[in-house]
Amino acid sequence: MTATAPPTPIPTPVADPAPPASSSRRTATPRPERARSILSTFDWKRRSTRIGWRSMHTVLLVALVALGAVPLLWMVRAAISTTTDLVNRPLSLIPDPARWSNIVDAWNLLGIGQYLANTVGLVAGSWAVQLIVATTAGFALAIIRPFYGRIVYGGFLVTLFVPGTVTLIALYLTILDLPGLGISLADSWWAVWLPAGAHAFNILLVRQFFDEIPRELFEAAQIDGAGWFTIFWRIVLPLSKPILAVVSLLSIMTAWKDFLWPLIVLSDPATQPLAVALPRLAQNTDPAFLIAGLLIATIPPILIFLAFQRQIVSGIGFSGLKG
Repeated sequence: MTATAPPTPIPTPVADPAPPASSSRRTATPRPERARSILSTFDWKRRSTRIGWRSMHTVLLVALVALGAVPLLWMVRAAISTTTDLVNRPLSLIPDPARWSNIVDAWNLLGIGQYLANTVGLVAGSWAVQLIVATTAGFALAIIRPFYGRIVYGGFLVTLFVPGTVTLIALYLTILDLPGLGISLADSWWAVWLPAGAHAFNILLVRQFFDEIPRELFEAAQIDGAGWFTIFWRIVLPLSKPILAVVSLLSIMTAWKDFLWPLIVLSDPATQPLAVALPRLAQNTDPAFLIAGLLIATIPPILIFLAFQRQIVSGIGFSGLKG
């Protein structure tokens, strides 16, 4: 007689116990992060600390606005004042009486329109030359990288330590007798445009920006048959709008307020910009008209900054340029 073995019981899976409602795994609601500050969260809960901190910020903001705005307000006041009022009340910010016709009279009597047009032409040419030279030189040094690139780069660095006044005589002699052509550029706008292109700081700034662009983009374009000019025009320049805005700002502001070099090479009053013409006219002009001319000369750079301030600020932040 054969004994039958009892069947092996199949183990029943045991379900995991449900977590208690008060488990520590409960998802916490994310709290908004407070910006880093010298004040802790505990300090911000104290009412006296909050009031003192915000009062200090308000006072500093008002002081900065006042320091920046008062000179501009005084210039506007002086431009619409009489000469007698300027002499009797030089520190007042309110004209008595207000003579708005000074601006129109200064425009007509001093020939501000002609000098302003000269300034715009000189600034536009200097900006274009600086932009062309800076982008092409930066492209050569950062992208093409010829074997002599390090020597050229070192040469640009050296020129940053040479004061501009040291090279004035040599530069003027070069303008009087252009090497290879034997012509003189004096009393022509080319005498201002061409030297403006030799701006080492802009070249190094653009070169640093181009160096950060991934080289895989250029290698892929070369595989597709693109040449250096196509890479420069269709890849590098569209990616470089921030740095182009910074270089444009620096070149325009430098050319607009440049006084010494245009005074040396532009002896003909018909070709001089506002920065050179106004000091010459100051000797025989009513001070109120002269300040009105200064006010007119100040307006275009302010309008340019207000129109392109977003591109300029983003470009300055990207390049690390300060001051």
